[in-house]
Amino acid sequence: MLDDVDRRKLSLPSGLEIALLDWGGEGPLALLHHATGFCAGVWDAVARGLRERFHVIGMDARGHGDSSAPPVPGNYLWTLFGEDVAAVARLLAAESGAAALPLGIGHSFGGTALLLGSAGEAPPFERLVLVDPVLPPPDVSVPDPGRGARGAQMVKSASKRRSHWESRAEARAWWAEKPLFAPWLPSALDAYVAEGLRDAAEGGVVLKCTPEVEAAVFGVSFESDIWTAAEQVRVPTQLLRAARGDFPPEIFHALVARMPDARLSELDAGHLVPMERPQLVVEAVFAGYPEPSSKG
Repeated sequence: MLDDVDRRKLSLPSGLEIALLDWGGEGPLALLHHATGFCAGVWDAVARGLRERFHVIGMDARGHGDSSAPPVPGNYLWTLFGEDVAAVARLLAAESGAAALPLGIGHSFGGTALLLGSAGEAPPFERLVLVDPVLPPPDVSVPDPGRGARGAQMVKSASKRRSHWESRAEARAWWAEKPLFAPWLPSALDAYVAEGLRDAAEGGVVLKCTPEVEAAVFGVSFESDIWTAAEQVRVPTQLLRAARGDFPPEIFHALVARMPDARLSELDAGHLVPMERPQLVVEAVFAGYPEPSSKG
C-alpha cells in the first residue's frame, strides 16, 4: 500500500526506537502524530496532499506501529508521549541544521502529545496544528462523577478489542462493518490494514498496537496537566475542532483563551477527520501556514 514511502527508525535518548514514514515533498519539514491505537500510515491521504508544500514525515508513537513497545502500564503516561515527539522533532531539526522543526501536526491524543511536548522554553516546533485534540474539562477541580466511569469504559473496550485475524482481507472486512470505520475513505482503511497489522507467529495477522497498550493509554488519559502545559506553549497554534466530534466548543474556546498564540477553526467532520475528510485538514494547514518563499 505504501511502497513508495521511505522508512527508518530514530533512536531516542530514552532508548526507544521510533519508526518514521517519510512521504518526501518540497518545502519545510512537517511531522505528523497519529491518534491512540493507530499508526503513521493512517495519515497517508493528508501527507500526500501536504507534500505539495512540505516535506512530510509521520511517526509511530511508542507502543504503536513499528516503534518500540515498552511494557505496560507505567510507560504510557501522556507526558512521555510528549517527550517522545519533542525528541523526534529535535533530532529531525538537528539533521537539517535548525533549532526547531517548522511544523508539527497532531490528531486526537497525538495533538495533545504535541501540546505537552511543546510547553516551555526552546519549543521543538515553530508552529503547531492540533486536529481535534483530546482535552479534559478545563477546571479539573470541579467534580465530574461520570468522568471515571467514561474512562473505565474506554479502558474496558480497548482491552477487549479483537486483535487477531486469519488474513488482512478478513481484518479489513471486519473493520468495514464497524460504525467507527463507516465514514472512513476506503483508501484510509486500506492504509490502516497495511500499516496497523503485522504477521503473527501463530499464523494470520495481529494488531501492532496491542489492546493492552491501547488500554494503558486510555487509562491515564486525564492524568497529565494539559491546561498548565497549554499556557506554556508560545508558538503559533492552529486548533481544528471537528464539528461532529466528541468535544464541545466551550472546551476549545477555553483552550484558546489560555494559550498565548492560538486560534480556532471548525471542520465539518467527525473526530477521525484525517481518515474521513483528509482534504479538509490539508486545506486548513495551507490556509493557516504561509506558503514558503523558497523550496528546500
